[in-house]
Amino acid sequence: MTNSYQVKVNNTFDFKIDTEAVLNLDSLEVSDLKFHILQNNTSYKTEIINANFNQKSYSVKVNNNTYNVTIFNELDALIKEMGFEIGATKKINEIKAPMPGLILSVDVKVGQEVKEDDALLVLEAMKMENVLTSPRDGIIKSISITKGETVNKNQLLIEFE
Repeated sequence: MTNSYQVKVNNTFDFKIDTEAVLNLDSLEVSDLKFHILQNNTSYKTEIINANFNQKSYSVKVNNNTYNVTIFNELDALIKEMGFEIGATKKINEIKAPMPGLILSVDVKVGQEVKEDDALLVLEAMKMENVLTSPRDGIIKSISITKGETVNKNQLLIEFE
């Protein structure tokens, strides 16, 4: 039975790696955390720059290019599928004013679908413009404020479905 791992490189590219394929690589440890690897008649100089075993994340230099790698095993995939991810975002259903201020713009509409970190509105407070962003993916249920309105701290601004 072969174990496999899902690997995400630079938080962009996903790969599935079988442990049997990794074990069949020709490698030589040159020094502590530095290796010489031969695969398909191609030579690679590699170095593990940073390793966080608990987070399963590593920075690896391959032929002078650095890659950030995160490894997920079958248990990680099952936990994610069940919705029990460590550090998963809370279900935030409303945005309240973090401080008193003036609404300079409202950048969303009721019924609009938003992604995490999308700009929702701009709140001016203490002569500074503060862009309030979405804490999660969702759909705007209601907007309790308008452009030019003055709001108090903790006043309800936007609700999510």
